[in-house]
Amino acid sequence: MLSSAAMAAQKIGVVNVQGIFQSLPQAAVIQENIRNEFKDQIEEIGRMEKDIKYYMEKRERDAATMSDAERKELEDKLISLRDEYAGKTQPLQQQIQTRQGEERDKLLGLIKQAIDGIAEKENYDLVLNSNAVAYMAEANNLSQQVVDQVSKIK
Repeated sequence: MLSSAAMAAQKIGVVNVQGIFQSLPQAAVIQENIRNEFKDQIEEIGRMEKDIKYYMEKRERDAATMSDAERKELEDKLISLRDEYAGKTQPLQQQIQTRQGEERDKLLGLIKQAIDGIAEKENYDLVLNSNAVAYMAEANNLSQQVVDQVSKIK
């Protein structure tokens, strides 16, 4: 009986961390910065994709009129392009994912600081992520306060 009374006296807040992250202007800026950072490599891969597509279409279109030597040369070219494409695509994807992770972690750190600050300032005993809560009163939702606070940070 005593423990339920003590629990009732606790002040509990709720935040939607994913929603906060997506609402922040910094998230869009991060995505744009990463796109710009890897722009040249992404464009190069796009050109390679177009080249592969062109040669595949050429192979299908001209197969009947090509000599064996031309067909072999075209196949070798396609194999070479695909190998080069694979060799550049996977590392680029890994680099982009690494950078996104680094930037996401920085932003999540700011979100955590904001949650901690709001919880301390407003005397919350516990703050839960909304995906772990079946019901909450809107008065306990701290998400917009967190968005407002983190949005001010440049």
